[in-house]
Amino acid sequence: MLEMKKGVDILSDVGGLKTIDEARKVFEANLDSANLAKISKIKNEEALLKIANAISMCEPDNVFIISDTREDAAYVKQRSIETGEEKKLAIKDHTIHFDLPEDQGRLVSQTFYIINEDEDISALAKKQLRSEAHQYVKDNMKGIMKGLTMYVSFLNRGPVGAKASIPALMITSSTYVQTSGDLLYRNVYSSFDSEVERCGTFFTNVHSQGPNRSEDVPNARIYMDRSWQTCYSTYCTYAGNTLLLKKGNHRFAVDRATYQKVEEELSEHMFITGMTGPGGRKTYFAGAAPSGCGKTTTAMVGTDFIGDDLAQIWIDESNGTVRAINPEKGIFGIVEDVNWEGDPHLMKCLREEKTTVIYSNVLIDENLKPRWVGDGEEIPQKGTNFQGEWWPGKTDANGKPVPMSHPNSRCTLLNSSIDNYNEEAAEDPKGVHVKVVTYSGRDADTMVPVWVARTPDEGVAIGASVVSKATATEVGATGVNRQPWANAPFVPGALADYMDAQFKFYNSGKIKDKPLLAGLNYFLTHENRGGSGKGLLGEKKDVKVWLGWLELYANGDVEAIETPIGFIPKYEDLKKLFDGIGKEYPKSLYDMQFALYVDNIIKRIDLQTEAYSKEKNLPSQLFKVYEKQKAELLALKEKFGAVVSVEQVAGK
Repeated sequence: MLEMKKGVDILSDVGGLKTIDEARKVFEANLDSANLAKISKIKNEEALLKIANAISMCEPDNVFIISDTREDAAYVKQRSIETGEEKKLAIKDHTIHFDLPEDQGRLVSQTFYIINEDEDISALAKKQLRSEAHQYVKDNMKGIMKGLTMYVSFLNRGPVGAKASIPALMITSSTYVQTSGDLLYRNVYSSFDSEVERCGTFFTNVHSQGPNRSEDVPNARIYMDRSWQTCYSTYCTYAGNTLLLKKGNHRFAVDRATYQKVEEELSEHMFITGMTGPGGRKTYFAGAAPSGCGKTTTAMVGTDFIGDDLAQIWIDESNGTVRAINPEKGIFGIVEDVNWEGDPHLMKCLREEKTTVIYSNVLIDENLKPRWVGDGEEIPQKGTNFQGEWWPGKTDANGKPVPMSHPNSRCTLLNSSIDNYNEEAAEDPKGVHVKVVTYSGRDADTMVPVWVARTPDEGVAIGASVVSKATATEVGATGVNRQPWANAPFVPGALADYMDAQFKFYNSGKIKDKPLLAGLNYFLTHENRGGSGKGLLGEKKDVKVWLGWLELYANGDVEAIETPIGFIPKYEDLKKLFDGIGKEYPKSLYDMQFALYVDNIIKRIDLQTEAYSKEKNLPSQLFKVYEKQKAELLALKEKFGAVVSVEQVAGK
């Protein structure tokens, strides 16, 4: 069980301030009259103490309080250009930021939960005792902003007034981090106090890149103090390590759902999108998928895009529906393989003078045009990337080819600039009504393209059983990695506690309109399903059909075939949907995709059973689901053999 405010509050101890009077003296000594006037409008004393202690600890030359005026945001953007953290590109309001060569992705080995003695924590998590983290912060963050400006903003993870929205402080010395945060989160300077009062808490995030030198990156740390809901980040700028409201605060939100809001809320690594069905009805989906498994593409396939990464979910007790909001209002997305064919809505934003875009770690060609691997355009003959000058055929010191852009190159932009974004629904504090929840993996040989759980327990088991290919860039690669709910890296506590919260939520008697819980798998290959060649059995645009069928099934418009793994579609219903997107869908392909490869599925069940058996206090419901499905599959195998056709399972 997580105990809040246990142990030393590191920020308060290193900052040294204990009272609001001490905090006000720090403000008076470090803020000019304009910024004093802005901070005076914040009344929450706990937040004021956090900010004052951050100033006392980091010792910046200047402090800039960001109100909710566009003038403040524009000032920070201009400073980012002037200091070189961002550089202008050919298209108006498009800029490029380069992280250090050593800082191109999440610094996993340098990211830790701060824990107290004897505190239970996920077996997947890296942890450090409070005393060790305390010493690091004291040694490295004291004075880390000397010569720099501290930027302080008041943000919300979700629309103002939404039940599951959580306010947060973002404190940073990086203008790039600040401008990115401005695109991704809602500025709630004017309503911060009321949001904290509504929510009952807020998160705190303190970051500084320091001198921003390559030699400092090995000493970088990203800390998450669960007990005090505070994140720290040093000596890096890559947004995955520094935009702490994202995955850092997502972990705190997972804790909140797991330990404080049981049977009330979930905090998930999920897209949210709506599909328009017959008669113009809207059906909303939330869906989890590991990196490289099509989450962003799936989100944008819908007619009503809400979000591509995170979801805060709760039960509306007034009508028994499951509701969801996107805690973000923008995208921080990978651009590799984003092109006109697969992602036209996103490409329109990236190639036209339409919106503010911040690129990171792409190639900039001689015409100041951003380029990346898989953009579908002719490869430039020269340019500049995060390693300096680039040309086709360039190799590194080991003779390995240097790609024109880093595989983790990103774009940051507002959701509102995307053509199919439903801003009215996304900003509604009531959230959208989620009728379907999906779990995807990158699975070349086992699960069918789409299936629906027969019970909430089986649905939770689908989420618990997500796997992804060992090598996400290679079609049909062997070996799988377990990726429970595509959220396990962001679950701070024991996985058993998180799973128990899932079972309690989806089985809650408060839910009157229970959502479908479904599995998706876009990655079956010909070689694993009796075909010729190694290519995929489908393609990106097929996602629209799988979601379209789920939309119809959720609303009772089509029937399904019951199997031991859940309900699967009938051929005739899928063919109509494929006709609707102008694509042939022969019965032979349906038969290949939806046959049950019993030995593969049982092997997968055994893999999960063995792995979960090593976890302490795991809910027994999971093993009951696995046992039941395995018994039913073995009965099918005894009757029909190792590969069971749809006709056989339907006729039994």
